[in-house]
Amino acid sequence: MVLHEADNEFTLDCLLLAGRIMIESGAETYRVEDTMLRMAHSQNMLDAQCYATPTGIIFSLGKTQPTRIVSISNRITDLQKIALVNSVSRRLTSHMITLEEAYDELKSIQKTNYFLPTYIQVLAAALASGFFLIMFKGGWPDFPVAFLAGGVGFLVLVMINHLTKVKFFSEFTASLAIGYIAVFAVKCGYGVELDKIIISSVMPLVPGLLITNAVRDLMAGHFISGMAKGVEAFLTAFAIGAAIAVTLSF
Repeated sequence: MVLHEADNEFTLDCLLLAGRIMIESGAETYRVEDTMLRMAHSQNMLDAQCYATPTGIIFSLGKTQPTRIVSISNRITDLQKIALVNSVSRRLTSHMITLEEAYDELKSIQKTNYFLPTYIQVLAAALASGFFLIMFKGGWPDFPVAFLAGGVGFLVLVMINHLTKVKFFSEFTASLAIGYIAVFAVKCGYGVELDKIIISSVMPLVPGLLITNAVRDLMAGHFISGMAKGVEAFLTAFAIGAAIAVTLSF
């Protein structure tokens, strides 16, 4: 009996770890529940139940089995971790690996930082901002300004987010920096089309994936998660817009 309870606890640890990694990495709620249930079914836990939200997971192995709650406080966008967890889940359900091996791989995934160095992320954001300007039919003379504003804005976002852990404040501050750089450049004659410079520079900050996941959760019937992610996306967009409005007001 004690051994059976220990096995159940280990199964719960493994499944909840998989769900935690996926939610913290920005996965859709319905995908998290589906992955955890498939992993449970592979261990002959056919009565397992799962309820996931952006801030927590409730998971039970069955009516008479243990139930566990996990709180989620940090969420980022890391598609690499989501793909790796999905790979572990598929191999586990195909009985290519054991539950112990899956747990070891999940712990390794959780501990590993798959993000590129900060300077590469900043460079990518700067390049994206510059080419967004061209896509929005801006002029090539404004490319360096958009490149600079987008890169500085993303760098400010990373720094403020690291210091305060408040997402909306970091988005607001980064957009404020972008706005001031764009206005200063146009006032000094280094830029021409202020609106296109600002719009292209804030594009790396726009919560596109969050909006997409909100819509997908709503379409899958997860209304609480969909609404929560939609509100989070709205607040992020509001922070960006408010910062630009403050910049242009002065």
